[in-house]
Amino acid sequence: MITTQLRCFYVVNSQVSIKESASLQQDSNVCLNIPVHTVIAYGIIDLKVKRNGHYELCLIDNNLGGFEVDGPCKMDLPGVFGSSGDALESSCLQRELEILRDQFQLLSVLPSETRSSLLQLLRNMMKNREEVSALESVLDRMCRGKATKLDETSKTVQAVVDLMEQSDDQGQNHTRTPSLLSATHLISGALDEMTSEGLMVLVSCCSPSFLEALQILVQCVAAGSEETISLTDTRLTVLTEEEEYGRAECLFDNSNVILKREEDTLRTEMKDQPGHHPLVLSIAVMGLASLGTTVSST
Repeated sequence: MITTQLRCFYVVNSQVSIKESASLQQDSNVCLNIPVHTVIAYGIIDLKVKRNGHYELCLIDNNLGGFEVDGPCKMDLPGVFGSSGDALESSCLQRELEILRDQFQLLSVLPSETRSSLLQLLRNMMKNREEVSALESVLDRMCRGKATKLDETSKTVQAVVDLMEQSDDQGQNHTRTPSLLSATHLISGALDEMTSEGLMVLVSCCSPSFLEALQILVQCVAAGSEETISLTDTRLTVLTEEEEYGRAECLFDNSNVILKREEDTLRTEMKDQPGHHPLVLSIAVMGLASLGTTVSST
């Protein structure tokens, strides 16, 4: 039997015992000196990346992996998506949405015709998950400057790509087009991350007035469970109807958020271990609401 300990930086401190029978046991506090030029094969269960750029390999399944960030929350994946399995803090959600504010702002100031066309295309596409995934893949390649075979995509995906190129032809290539592409990719990525049921419910909530109400609700989620909003707010009139409120309640429930109504007030509360779903919903709603600003419902 060979008994060793693998220590990567200072995170792993476990004894690994490998018997000739190929069974494996683990304990702690035994060090291994590896001779120079020795070839080692290993598997990484977790990778922990610290704020200063240093990283630690976690060879034992001890849930130490992830990205270290300032603040109370820990994100497991870089970028926008992917909160840890632990409860997503409202402050963390609010921070992410603040980072993306310029993307939403860009969408809201696009020409009315462009916003209306893009909202309608996305709304139609949301009825077919495969088209949503196809659009996300195409836009991802475009954002990375890679060639894309559009002859294999649907007419709706092609129409979105054509809209991006049309904006470029109108002289927006130096200011808007890269950001428009990025913002549209942001929405498609969020839609692709939603559950199938949640996606179908959101399709039925795509009128500008409904999207505006949903936007206020996701802002309430980011503000924390103590935040309440009044149904007397004219922007929330759509939610006073039982059917529309039921849709909103179902949509948020599919994103691990509880929508609670108490007389004439509403408040939201994240479920235990909500994962990245509240963030995904927030991005999808705020992106679509930005496109729906002053756009007539169809």
